[in-house]
Amino acid sequence: MRLRCAVLDDFQNVATEVADWSPLADDVEVVQFTSHFPGEDALAEALADFDIVVTLRERVPFPASLIARLPQLKLLIASGMRNTVIDYAAAEAHGVTVCGTASSSTPPVELTWALLLGLARGLVQESNTLRSGGPWQHTVGADLHGRRLGVLGLGKIGSRVAQVGLAFGMHVSAWSQNLTKEYADEVGVHLAPSKEVLLADSDFVSVHLALSDRTRGLVGPDEIALLKPTAYVINTSRAAIVDQAALLSALHEGRIAGAGIDVFDTEPLPADHPMRTAPRLLATPHLGYVSQANYATYYGQAVEDIQAYLAGSPVRRLP
Repeated sequence: MRLRCAVLDDFQNVATEVADWSPLADDVEVVQFTSHFPGEDALAEALADFDIVVTLRERVPFPASLIARLPQLKLLIASGMRNTVIDYAAAEAHGVTVCGTASSSTPPVELTWALLLGLARGLVQESNTLRSGGPWQHTVGADLHGRRLGVLGLGKIGSRVAQVGLAFGMHVSAWSQNLTKEYADEVGVHLAPSKEVLLADSDFVSVHLALSDRTRGLVGPDEIALLKPTAYVINTSRAAIVDQAALLSALHEGRIAGAGIDVFDTEPLPADHPMRTAPRLLATPHLGYVSQANYATYYGQAVEDIQAYLAGSPVRRLP
C-alpha cells in the first residue's frame, strides 16, 4: 500500500504545482489541506491515518500531546531548518523522523521594505482613494533619505534590511543583546548604546530577532512609549517580540505614525481580531516567506526528504 502524505496549510493550493512530486507517485499519496486546522483535536482527527506530514514554517505546533495521538506518523517535514514548535524528544520517542528544507532570507527582506515603503508613502490609502473616485492626493509621504532606521537584530535578515536602508540614504542604527561594534561596523551601521536609545532615536524601527525567552515581550508598553509620534514600527519576525496590546493602544491613540505587521499572536487571524481593523496599520497575512522561489525550495526539498526517507537514508534531519 502507498503511504499517505498530508501537506498542511497549503492556502494557495500550489504545493503540487511549484514542485515535481511525480517521483513519489508509486509510493506516496499526497493530500493537500488548503484550510488551517483550528486546534489539536481537529489535527489529530484529520491526520490520524497519515504516515507523512509536511508542515509550513512554524504555523502548526507539534507538541508531545499531538504526536502521541498520531501513531501512524513516521516522517514529519518542516520547511526551513529551524522550528521551535516541534517537540523533537517526543518525535524521537514515538519513532518519528523529523526533516527540514532550505529557506531563503530574501523574501522577508523584500516584504519588510514593501511594508515600510507602503507605510511611508500611504500607498494603500492613496490607491484605495484613487480607485473609489475620492480626492486626488490626500496624504503627505514620509521621507526616507536622511531619516533614521533602527534595526532590532542584525542577523541574516536584519543586516540586509540595514543595507537597503543605507542605499536609500538613511542613517541606520542596530541593537541586540549580543551585537558587537565590530560586526555593526562590518555591516556599516551604528551600534546603538541600548534598546531604549535605538527606539527613541529612530524614525522607522524594524524587528528581526529570533523568538526566545530573552526576546519575548522585548518591545513592551514602556518601549513603545519611547517612540516618536512620527515613528513607524515594522515587524516581520515574530509577533510575541512586540506586545500587541501595547502596539494596538499606541495605534488607536495616535502615539505613533503607523505600523507594518506580518505576524500575529493568533494565525490565521480570527475574523473579529482587533488587528484587522486597527487604524494606522498596514497588515499582511504572514507573507514573509511566501514567494515562488521559496515555495519551490520548500516543496521540492520535501519531495527529496521523502525519497531519502523511503531509501533508508534521511537527509536534513532536525533539530
